[in-house]
Amino acid sequence: MLEEENNKPLNKRASNYIKYTGVAFQMLATIVVFTFIGYKIDEHYKNDNFIITAILGIVGVGASLYQVVRSLNKN
Repeated sequence: MLEEENNKPLNKRASNYIKYTGVAFQMLATIVVFTFIGYKIDEHYKNDNFIITAILGIVGVGASLYQVVRSLNKN
C-alpha cells in the first residue's frame, strides 16, 4: 500500500494531505465552539460542576463526526 501512495503524483498526495488536515481542524473548531458555549452557560448560571460544558462538548464531538462523515461521503 505504501508503494501505491509513492506512485501517486505529488499534487494528488498534497491535495489529500490538505483535505484531511482541513477536516481535522474543522473537527477541532466545532468541538471547541460547542465546549466554549457550554462553559459560558455554566459560568453565567454559576454551575460549579460544569455539566453543560460536558454535555455540549459531547454534542460537539457528535456534530463534528457528522460533518466529517457527510463531507467524506460527498467526495
